[in-house]
Amino acid sequence: MLSRTADQIYWTARYVERAEFLARILEATLRLSSLPSNYGGAGTEWDSAVLTSGCASAFYKAHPYADEHNVREFLAFSPDNPSSIRNCLAIARTNARAVRTALTVEMWDALNGAWLELRQFDSKKMGREDFARFLDWVKNVSLTFDGSAYRTMLRNDAYWFSRLGVGIERADNTARILDVKYHVLLPETEQVGGSLDYFQWTTILREVSAHTAYHWVYRQSVQPWLVADLLILNRQMPRSLAASYDTIVRHLDLIADAYGRRGPSQRQARAMLDKLAAAKIDGIFQSGLHEFITDFLRDNSRVGATIAEQYLI
Repeated sequence: MLSRTADQIYWTARYVERAEFLARILEATLRLSSLPSNYGGAGTEWDSAVLTSGCASAFYKAHPYADEHNVREFLAFSPDNPSSIRNCLAIARTNARAVRTALTVEMWDALNGAWLELRQFDSKKMGREDFARFLDWVKNVSLTFDGSAYRTMLRNDAYWFSRLGVGIERADNTARILDVKYHVLLPETEQVGGSLDYFQWTTILREVSAHTAYHWVYRQSVQPWLVADLLILNRQMPRSLAASYDTIVRHLDLIADAYGRRGPSQRQARAMLDKLAAAKIDGIFQSGLHEFITDFLRDNSRVGATIAEQYLI
């Protein structure tokens, strides 16, 4: 496969995954910002949405403060934000159109149909309920695209590169969600383990479709360290860091076997998976969850850059 083709497949998958992630962030923020004032929130929910998205620098250059209107517009619809939902779907469609022969008809139809439908949404006329329905629509677009890839693609290098894109993007997104919750949302005056803390962790679980899974695994009330254990170390949880790296390592190995050689991306990804396999949640909290996530985000970005250097340039 040409490196250009692999690159476009990889980034198509990443941008669709990113669009869904932003929809989940915005959906969770709507829930958190709807809490009654007697819950004691500090009003940092929209700031946290901007930080979680990784677009804080660009946002605060364009807007003096984070409120519902500014954040919704910037993260969902702004043409000036390269990672807005609108731009993510536009870039994904552009990449997919360039490699249509490497994708199935169902995958192309999912993206092209989404782009045509997206242009019918008018952000200026959206109330909260309309915006919530829009976010549900974005999540369904991602599920349709991902499901069509899983059900219709040959298990060859095109499929493997698409899975790499999903794995790298998903690992980054889950790590950011955990980090921002731990350091931004809970006010200094609010008790850890209090009602606001409990509601926020529950919202984070719903944000990554893990609320039911949490209760299946732990069979107790929501506890911060158990949420972190599920989203960092549990390979059965599809959005966990460990599950993401299990996906990355498996598909990098398939690419290496098909192409006849291994390289630095295989070694770096395996080292990341081994580190996660050896980690214990007590040790992560003792050394600092923020520090662990910061290191993980740096190393995950390095793996993505190495994959690009090895295969996509």
